[in-house]
Amino acid sequence: MNGTVPQKYQRLGVNIDHVATIRNARGGRHPDPVRAAHIAINAGADGITAHLREDRRHISDADIARLKDELTRPLNFEMAATEEMLKIALQHQPHACCLVPENREERTTEGGLDVVGRHAPLEPVVKALRDAGCRVSLFIEADRAQLDAAAELGADIVELHTGQYCELALCGDTGAADAELARLRDGATHASELGLEVHAGHGLTFNTVKAIAAIPEVVELNIGHFLIGEGIFVGLDRAVAQMRAMMADARGPVIAYPSVQTVSGAA
Repeated sequence: MNGTVPQKYQRLGVNIDHVATIRNARGGRHPDPVRAAHIAINAGADGITAHLREDRRHISDADIARLKDELTRPLNFEMAATEEMLKIALQHQPHACCLVPENREERTTEGGLDVVGRHAPLEPVVKALRDAGCRVSLFIEADRAQLDAAAELGADIVELHTGQYCELALCGDTGAADAELARLRDGATHASELGLEVHAGHGLTFNTVKAIAAIPEVVELNIGHFLIGEGIFVGLDRAVAQMRAMMADARGPVIAYPSVQTVSGAA
């Protein structure tokens, strides 16, 4: 798709939430999401994502503390824009904080954050995180009004919600999937023009990752549920390595583009 035009290196962030989901189904300490994070990094992940939900349905406070203390790659802390989560983020100061919408009744994040409608309550959260040295990402739809609002808010990054595209593609609705992919491409271009770093994620699998990985402006993909599930059958290391290889294949030749600096303890 990209021909021989060199592309920027694309990072892979692995979300380890659902290792904790399996652990919590029975209680105890096994399987350990922090161990999964180390395996993912050794297999080629450039960073780790973990979502500390208000109801603690998977990742726990102790998991976040251990991840921040032990990781040798950046931690992307997904969080609702609440006073409680802001306090926890400021305590640990992860490399990046991704603000996401959160509904206690949902099984997983169902859509992007409404930055346009929630500008006022989001503004002090974004400012506090940036003042603490955290990069701030907003998980949003590829909608120009939302992207404009993200830039006005002072976010560093937008993570484009790919769930709708993945659902349409997997259901075989080619026309609708192509239209959604075009919307994602347009959103990525617009975000980049606004000076925002562009990430993407949600619902990505081996069957859907290449089209998203091929979008030139997208410099990071965050993938979790599929990789954890695939890891049950082939091993997490093999699943991550295969995803990494498929991203590289979709990307084609890359220009030198340094990944986020290796960290030890501090962001």
